[in-house]
Amino acid sequence: MDLKENDIVVPLDVPKAVRENYIKNYRTITRNSGRLMLFAGDQKVEHLNSDFYGEGIHPDDGDPEHLFRIASQSKIGVFATQLGLIARYGMDYPDVPYLVKLNSKTNLVKTSQSDPFSNQWLDVRKVVDFRDNSGLNILAVGYTVYLGSEYEAEMLRQAAQIVYNAHQHGLITVLWVYPRGKAVADEKDPHLIAGATGVAACLGSDFVKVNYPKKEGHESKDLFKEAVLAAGRTKVVCAGGSSVDVKGFLQRIHDQIFVSGASGDATGRNIHQKSSEDAIRMCNAIYAITVNGNNVEEAMKVYNSKLS
Repeated sequence: MDLKENDIVVPLDVPKAVRENYIKNYRTITRNSGRLMLFAGDQKVEHLNSDFYGEGIHPDDGDPEHLFRIASQSKIGVFATQLGLIARYGMDYPDVPYLVKLNSKTNLVKTSQSDPFSNQWLDVRKVVDFRDNSGLNILAVGYTVYLGSEYEAEMLRQAAQIVYNAHQHGLITVLWVYPRGKAVADEKDPHLIAGATGVAACLGSDFVKVNYPKKEGHESKDLFKEAVLAAGRTKVVCAGGSSVDVKGFLQRIHDQIFVSGASGDATGRNIHQKSSEDAIRMCNAIYAITVNGNNVEEAMKVYNSKLS
C-alpha cells in the first residue's frame, strides 16, 4: 500500500502552518503504508530489569544500547522509549525514528495495593525543544492511560493536553490505553477494550495501543473487530505481549492486522530479548507483514535469511 494524499486524515487541531510536517511524520512513521510497526523499548521502567536479564533472555539485552543497535540496523516504523535514554544514546544513533514516551511507572506497586497512576514526566514543548536542539528524528509522542483506575480523570486530562499540543507541532500521537484497577474485573474483556479504543478516538489520538481481547469459547480474531470499529479514524495497534515462538508470533500479528483489522503492532520483548542479530531479523520479519503486507511464510523467509 502506498499512501495517497487523501488517505491521510489530518486532524483539525493541526495548524495549517505545520500540516505538511504532520503529513511527513505520518508517512515516515508508517513507512508510507498507513500501518505502524512500533518497536517498544519503554519497559526498562515498566518492568524494571525483569525483561532484560535472566533465564531465556539473551545476554545482549542487559545493555540498554542493545535497543538502539536494533532500532538503527533493522526495519521499523518507530522506536519508542523515554527521552532520557534517547538523550544518552541518540548522538550515536541519529537516524533512528523516535517516539518519546511521556509517562512511565514501575510494576512494583500492585493493583491490589493501589490503583495505577502514571504521571506525565515531560511536556510536549520540552520534547520539541529537545528535537530542535539535538537534530534527532523525533516523529511522535506516547502516553499511557489506565481506564478504570481511580486516577483516570487526571490521566485523561493529561492525555488530551498531550494530543492537542503534539498536533500543534505536527507530531504523531500514540496512546497506550489499558483498562486496569480495582474496578476492572477483566482487562482483556473485548467490549471493554473496544471502549478503550473509543476513548482514544475521543482524545483525538492518531494511534491507540491496546491488548488483544480474550473471551473463553470465542476467537479473539473476531472479537477484536469491535475495538477497530469503535476507534473510528484512530488507528488501532496491538501490544505484543510475552515472548512466544517466532512463527506463532508472526502468525498472531498477521491475523491481528489482516483478519481483525488492526493497523499495526507494538512489539518489545519478542524482539529485544533475542541476540542483536536475531532481534534485527525479527524486526525485519514483523516489518514484512506489517508494512509490506507479506504472509507468514514470506516473513519467515525474511527471519531465516542471513543479514547482509
